[in-house]
Formats: sequence, structure tokens, C-alpha cells
Amino acid sequence: MTLLAIVGPTASGKTAVSLELAKLIDIEIISADSRQIYKHLDIGTAKPTKDELKKVKHHFIDIVEPDEYYSAGLFGNQADVIANQIFSRKKIPVLVGGSGLYIKALCEGLFDEDASEIRDSIRKELSDRLTREGSVKLYEELGKVDNDSAKLYSDKNPRRILRALEYFYLTGKPLTKAHSEKKTDKNFKTKYFGIYFEREELYKRINVRAEQMWEMGLIKETEKVLKMGYSPGLNSLNTVGYKECISYINGVLSKDEAIELTKRNTRRYAKRQMTWFRKNKYIEWLSNDSKEIARIIVRSIL
Repeated sequence: MTLLAIVGPTASGKTAVSLELAKLIDIEIISADSRQIYKHLDIGTAKPTKDELKKVKHHFIDIVEPDEYYSAGLFGNQADVIANQIFSRKKIPVLVGGSGLYIKALCEGLFDEDASEIRDSIRKELSDRLTREGSVKLYEELGKVDNDSAKLYSDKNPRRILRALEYFYLTGKPLTKAHSEKKTDKNFKTKYFGIYFEREELYKRINVRAEQMWEMGLIKETEKVLKMGYSPGLNSLNTVGYKECISYINGVLSKDEAIELTKRNTRRYAKRQMTWFRKNKYIEWLSNDSKEIARIIVRSIL
């Protein structure tokens, strides 16, 4: 069984290619975007439109609230289940996105060198939440994701609660199963396709997209989310686009300054994405219009 992965930097046209691919072969799409998982955040994450979502089944879009924690480890395990369900339906799972750790978590699994950085991030987030929300709130969360551990830690010991939650968000599995399950190899192989543009052209696409986001209503969307009570300090909002928009709303930046900063920070993000993807020697880089790229992908797997 072969899973297809369409990867590349932001604004490279991955969604367009996947939709063209859906016209040629029977697929379901697994989104590998660490921001499109959040509900209410549509314009700033460049989610597929409602019409596009109707054309082909998408997974991992709008699955958590902006204040819910999620991780690459959790995605890797959940997406593995979904991929095998897609295979069972005699369809081809197509992984589409630019979040390198999410892609690696599903296709290869995370190793110690990957996990250490994620663990530090999770640990800090959970520690901050413990200070803000208290151990009872985190204990209730543990009961939802790992009830067996919650039963063991009925004394609500903060250190044990944090350790169990950290393990779950790192691996996607309850801590109580840590020693009862052995790591197994993937039962599918991955064929990677990357969408490539020369830097100047990619940066032009990024600049156009950034301007379009602001024109389409990024300010109203951000204001709406803040009025819903979500903190501007959340990880989900501390990302390119929303971060600059919040600075504009708070009067820190002018609109023009915020838009230019969005462009610059998006270009920098794209550069980091390409640095990550260049390490993967199995990616076949394609540079063409979306229809032709889709045809090339189909020809390569038939």
C-alpha cells in the first residue's frame, strides 16, 4: 500500500494539486497543516473553501478549538488510523501540507531527536497552563484522554498529571499503554512529491496571498475569535497572520505595517519549510501548473 504525500512551502499550491488529483483517482485527503486543525481560524490558515471540501473528503481540518493543545505525536497516531481506514475503503490516502513534523510523524514516526524539541514545547505549555488554570482543570483533561492514569492519580499530584498529559500529547497514546505496546513498522510506504517554485516566484505568491487574506476579512475573523474569549497569547493565534493582525487591532502597528510584516514573516516561514524538506532525499520535486503536476503524479503510480 502506498500513501501519497504532496508537500512544499506555504503558498506553493498544494491544495490546488490535491483537488486536481481527486479528479483523476479516488482519494481522500489527510491535511498535514498544524494550523488548519483549529476551528474558527479559516482565512489566516488558508483552509480549503467549503466548496473545495465538498469535492473530496478531507481529514484533520477543524478538529480542535483554538485553546486545545495538539501535537505532531498525536497527529501521527490518529492519522495512521485514518490512513488505514482509507486503504480499507479501496481509496488512496493523500497527505497534503507543509508542517514537516506532522508529515514525518505519520510517514516515518518520530525519533528521540524529533521528540526532544516537541517535549520541551509541550512541557512549557502544560506548565504555563498549570499556573493559569490549576491542577484540577488539567486533571479533568487527563480524565478525558487517559482515564486509567487519572484513576491512578486521584490525589491530583501536579507532577504526575503533567507527566501523563505530556506523554499523551507527545505520542498520542495514554501513558498506561506505554509499556504494553511495542513500536511497529508502518504497513504502508510513502511516495513524496514536492511543489517547487524559484524563490522570487514563490515570494511573489506569498505576497499576493498575504494581501488577499487581509482583503478577505482577516481583521474581522481575528476580532471575532478574540470576542469569543480566546486569549491572543494562545499558540493557535501566535502564528503568522493572526499575530500581526492582533498587533494592528491593538494599535501597535498600522494596517500597512501589519500587512508588510505578514509578508516578511511568511517568507521566512517558507524558507524554514524548504530547509526541512530539502533534508528528505525521497521527495520528487515538480514545477508546473496544478493540472500537469496531478497528471505526473498519477502516471508515476500507475
